[in-house]
Amino acid sequence: MCFMKLESDLFDKIRTRKGTRPAPEPAKRICDADGCQEAASHRAPKGREAEGEYFWFCLEHVRAYNKSYNYFAGLDDSAIQNFQKAATVGHRPTWRMGSNARDDEAQRATGRTKRGWTGKTDDPFNLFGDGFRARPTEEPRRSVRNMERKSLATLGLDDTARPEEVKARYKALVKRHHPDANGGDRSLEDKLREVIQAYSYLKSVGFC
Repeated sequence: MCFMKLESDLFDKIRTRKGTRPAPEPAKRICDADGCQEAASHRAPKGREAEGEYFWFCLEHVRAYNKSYNYFAGLDDSAIQNFQKAATVGHRPTWRMGSNARDDEAQRATGRTKRGWTGKTDDPFNLFGDGFRARPTEEPRRSVRNMERKSLATLGLDDTARPEEVKARYKALVKRHHPDANGGDRSLEDKLREVIQAYSYLKSVGFC
């Protein structure tokens, strides 16, 4: 039999395994029923206006709670009907088709309300009823050059005049300044010539 000396270097290489401590047991949840000390293993909803909150009961008391539970306790029939109706759409706000949350607001000149409706869609078959609004289609306006603007001014029009307005104004001015309409007076021939030239130019550039 040999004995190891306590002064030996081998003692420095010896390691012992640390003891593992058992995990602490979770705290026992006690039943929420008055006077009950049983473990609470079942949860039950607290009710209306406390969604997401729960009581914890033992099996005996959760059965008793479920038998007497009434989510609509304290509500009258009309309130219950309104709740059930709102539940069909997940209690989200809804609007009639063709309108929105700002339907009561006046439309702006562009056909838009303050939020939401743009009025770009048409309903030629009246699928959405009489309340469906649509913005009238606007024709794109061509740019007016200086010579065109001067010719329009000769006819007494501005650059917003439409082709049919130009034609109507031209006919009216020719009748007004023609010598035959003035008893043979030729003093207005210069004005008549300006009107004819202005109209001819507008017609040549495709304005009317």
